[in-house]
Amino acid sequence: MDQPDESLFEEALNRYKAGSPADELIEDFQKIASSTPNNAAAWTCLSWLQLLCDSPQEALRSARYAVKLNGQDPQSRINLSLALLETNSKGVRDHIDYVKRAMLVLPELEKELKESFEDGLSRKPDWKTLLKIKNWLDL
Repeated sequence: MDQPDESLFEEALNRYKAGSPADELIEDFQKIASSTPNNAAAWTCLSWLQLLCDSPQEALRSARYAVKLNGQDPQSRINLSLALLETNSKGVRDHIDYVKRAMLVLPELEKELKESFEDGLSRKPDWKTLLKIKNWLDL
């Protein structure tokens, strides 16, 4: 019997947190995102993994969809900003400004985002666009 999509998501997320390489998880998150297309978190995770695996065009599509589903999520906006920068596309400033405003309203968000940036840099130490956005956000 198939697992519910929610437990597949949790299992894949736990594997990521345990240190599984991004390229080993992309297929799982693609399946989750396609089977539950309104799951913004799945699309956000997928775009992050695609960015870690140097697939900015795919990440751009996934991150745009994540933001469309949940425009209030700062992580999906950061992922979209990263993908926009890495594909030399326009529109980064609006997303960065949104995240800055969100951090003012929700101070605890800063800790979450710092952890996300630390995770990204531990997995991809030379990630120049991530460092650029980190500096823009003063994290």
